[in-house]
Amino acid sequence: MSELVRFKFYENALAANRDKQILADAGINSFIANEQLIQSDWLLSQAVGGIQLQVFDEDLEKAQKALQDYQENEQFSLEVEHTIENPDYDFTCPKCGSNHIYRDDSATSFFGISILTSHTFICYYCGNEFSHA
Repeated sequence: MSELVRFKFYENALAANRDKQILADAGINSFIANEQLIQSDWLLSQAVGGIQLQVFDEDLEKAQKALQDYQENEQFSLEVEHTIENPDYDFTCPKCGSNHIYRDDSATSFFGISILTSHTFICYYCGNEFSHA
């Protein structure tokens, strides 16, 4: 008979549910333990071992591989988006060099009219905010 084993521990339910969905997409049954208890009283987290993602013992290696594959693919997708063809601007992010950037008009416009000559830009790749005239 299969037994549930503690697979991974989390401090928040969002990360636990994300990984549970990744495992479900890979066809692996998993369960989250202590989620409601910790959400109702987070001080109990240390006492009960945090939010736990549990899998059946025969699925343990398959679950580890599924999460590892997800993390590697997520990193690869960021690398793909680092440089884009036909960028909107002819400059790059000063932090990472990516040309995948956008202008944040919310801080420099009033009813759609620009009030500053320099603009704030945000890099899609690293999240860096920077000014450019």
